[in-house]
Order: sequence, then C-alpha cells, then structure tokens
Amino acid sequence: MEPPVNVTETPRVGNVCIVQVQPAKGRYTENLESISETFSQLVTESTPPDMVVLPEAATTGYFLEGAVYDLALPAQRFAADLARAWEDGAGDSPVELCSGFFENDGGTYYNSAIYLRVGGGKHEIVHVHRKMFLPTYGVFDEERFLSRGRHLSVFETRLGRAAMLICEDSWHAIMPTIAAVKGARIIIIPSASPGRGIEGDGELTSITRWREVLRAIAAEHGVYVLYAGLTGFEGGKGMTGSSSVIDPWGRVQVEGPDIGECVVRGFIDPREGDLARASLPLLGDLNAVLPDLILDEELPLPKGRQ
Repeated sequence: MEPPVNVTETPRVGNVCIVQVQPAKGRYTENLESISETFSQLVTESTPPDMVVLPEAATTGYFLEGAVYDLALPAQRFAADLARAWEDGAGDSPVELCSGFFENDGGTYYNSAIYLRVGGGKHEIVHVHRKMFLPTYGVFDEERFLSRGRHLSVFETRLGRAAMLICEDSWHAIMPTIAAVKGARIIIIPSASPGRGIEGDGELTSITRWREVLRAIAAEHGVYVLYAGLTGFEGGKGMTGSSSVIDPWGRVQVEGPDIGECVVRGFIDPREGDLARASLPLLGDLNAVLPDLILDEELPLPKGRQ
C-alpha cells in the first residue's frame, strides 16, 4: 500500500476535482454512499485527482435549522466516515479531501470544513476551519443555531499552502487577504448559496456576483481559488452550484453548471502563482504597508487587542 504523501516536498502541478453534490436533506449515510460512488469514478480516470473538494454541508444539506444538533458530528468521526467513503470507492489510492460539515465540538456547534490526507489505509486531519461569518438575514438563520469560528489558519497540502473559507467568509475581503498574507497559495471555498435575482442575460445575479468575487480574490492575491457549490433545492430554495477553478490571474479555468450534480476538473500549477505575483506584486506591497494599517489608532479594535 502506498504511504501518505510527504507534504514537505516542493509543491508540484496537480489535478483537482470539485464534486458538486445535491444531498438528500438529513440523510447522512445515504449521501456518503452516493459520494463514495463518485469517488470510485474518479480513480478510474487516466489522471486520478490529487485533491478532491466537496461543498458546504455536502453530506446533510444546508437548511437544517434545529436538526443540525442531531446531524452534527465530532471532527474525528466525520473524518473517519469521509475517509472510509473514499476507501470504499477508491481503495488505497492516496488523495487529499476537503468537505463542509456541521461539527459538534463537545456541545458547541459549528459550520465547519475539514481537510484530510488519506492513503495506505490511514487518514490524517490536516485542518478544520470553522465558519466565521454566519449569515442571519433573508433566508439565512445560521447564528441562531451555530457558533462562529474565531481563527483563520493556513496549512500545508501536497499542492502548496492553502486556506479554507466557507461561503460568506469569502465575501469579506479581509479574509482572503489575511489568508494570502499568511502564505496561502490556494483558497478553498465550500459553499451553499441560494440563487437570487436575474441579470440582463438571464443569469442569476448571485452567480454573476460570486464569479466576480472569486476572480477578484484570485487576481489580487495571485492565488488559485477552488469553489465548491452545493446544488439542488431545499424547501423551495435553489442552490446555485457553479463550482469553479480560478487561476492566479483571475481567469476562470473551468466552471460547472448551476443545476445538477457534476465533477469539475482543473489543475494547480504553483509556477503560475509565482508569475502572477511577479507581474502584479500587490501582495508584496500589502506586506510592506500592513504594519501601518494594523497600528492605525482610528481602527475600532476591541480593548486589550490594541
């Protein structure tokens, strides 16, 4: 059996797959089995993926309200279940997996995303990110049921340093900026976004706005952006899918449909990030100016944090 990948190696060109799913609401085991079947298809291809990304709430559905307390799991339990789904479908083929899930951390509940390394019959939790911005407006009600995360970290993957943001996290420009300043070269965004509005060309306004946000994140910071969107309908609300890979120049490498399950395939080439940052050194300029911004006396920092 092949041992887990040594991530201290120099990042290399790698294949990524975004699995856009339509989960049956609340049917955790059934959804995992469906995901495992998709995993089995991925490893039969000539270029098996190095990294697989699933959306926010991929195994339960998003609009759970109070049922989130029944379906939320400790990170270790979810990691074991997701790793088993990979092994049942793909055998011992090594991979790195990312998925959104609802987390129960000793009775505190979070909307989380997990990043796993799987291979050789073993799995390792690399990082868990807890959503920091919980929408509680319009059709959203997260803060009534969940606690918010309080930290944004960067971690190592076989394709380079990465950070995870969950849905609304990425709409606050400071979040991808902090991730990039901390060294992220890949920003992974699991999402569950209901469709809203209609543009002049018939595209949903929410899809157009998401594409603009993702491209801006990538181009400003010279990073790859991997967006995994939930699809399907929950309680009459249509999730907009549109999973995509954006390159460090802000170009859409590939984008999936808004409706229906699919696998979006792309690649990550660390050299492209180097070239993009050299061509437009905005991140280097920010690093130089950042100390002055942080020490600005007019910033409304909480007491004790100044």
